[in-house]
Amino acid sequence: MDSEELKKRTKDFAHRCVKLAISLPRTTLGRHLESQLIRCSTSVASNYRASIHAQSKAAFIAKISIVIEESDESEFWLEFIIDEKLMKKEKVLPLFKEAHELSSIFITTRRTAQKNKKINNQQSKPEVSIWPYNALRNIPFKAPISPIC
Repeated sequence: MDSEELKKRTKDFAHRCVKLAISLPRTTLGRHLESQLIRCSTSVASNYRASIHAQSKAAFIAKISIVIEESDESEFWLEFIIDEKLMKKEKVLPLFKEAHELSSIFITTRRTAQKNKKINNQQSKPEVSIWPYNALRNIPFKAPISPIC
């Protein structure tokens, strides 16, 4: 799956979660779960989109880590909706499974990026120091003593 397909998949996930969230009962709990689910599911899509344009491998890994947290949180709220029997399980379960799949995809993505970063860092380290006088660095500096005139 390429980045464009994942971008569409995360956006579709957010849209579907929003539709489910606004159909929750208009109770104190329903309104709370509505806002939580909308916040975290849309964050999955927006942070994945931001990760595509990360300016460094470290920034990419950081953004993907946020995506993992938010997709896992979405999974939690969907499971909570099922547990509280606020909606029929059959209506929530497909989104719950999608949240779990997205989490798995992004965990694998992060592992691969971290592994590649480690390999690239090892390959880019010079074998020999660029400082020819490194041995002199550890010698304490003593100012010359000048005679008092």
